[in-house]
Amino acid sequence: MYCSATLEGLFRDTFFSRYHTVLEGGAEEPVYSPGAPHRIVYTRDYFRSALHEVAHWCVAGPRRRTLEDYGYWYAPDGRDAGQQQLFARVEVAPQALEALFCAACGHDFRVSMDNLDGDEAALRLEAAFAEQVHRRAHRYLEEGLPPRPLAWCRALAACFNTGWNGGAESLDRVFIFSAERMTPDAGR
Repeated sequence: MYCSATLEGLFRDTFFSRYHTVLEGGAEEPVYSPGAPHRIVYTRDYFRSALHEVAHWCVAGPRRRTLEDYGYWYAPDGRDAGQQQLFARVEVAPQALEALFCAACGHDFRVSMDNLDGDEAALRLEAAFAEQVHRRAHRYLEEGLPPRPLAWCRALAACFNTGWNGGAESLDRVFIFSAERMTPDAGR
């Protein structure tokens, strides 16, 4: 049911004519590459990775969408607590949008700290991070989604026939608060 190739076609149908951007899977590591067309490349064929990378694209403004990987800082797996706190600060908004995308298509959502080899202090941040992401997702709903995330949520809801209407109940239904380790299909 949740096939990443479906997301690629849906993304093209929803955004290509205005933003000249495509969504593609198959990468070992995700990346955004500006060009003709711009490319959002997600990990392998992971559905959640595709949603996560679209969330980053939705957060990035026009200037950042001209930069490789939006000009973001990224440290690989194995971050210490300080690096993990910085990671969490920049990931709250994209993961909140990803949670809303999951709600729109009826897919479970868990935060991803993307740091399986980090130290213990870094791993303890997960519960607090999940709460921040949940609050930010609710704030998006209260304030109203920006145009690109709203268009994507509507496209997902129509494609997956979920009846998503932007209400908090659909978010709360898919948002899983868990300290369990994520599967490789979880996020980035």
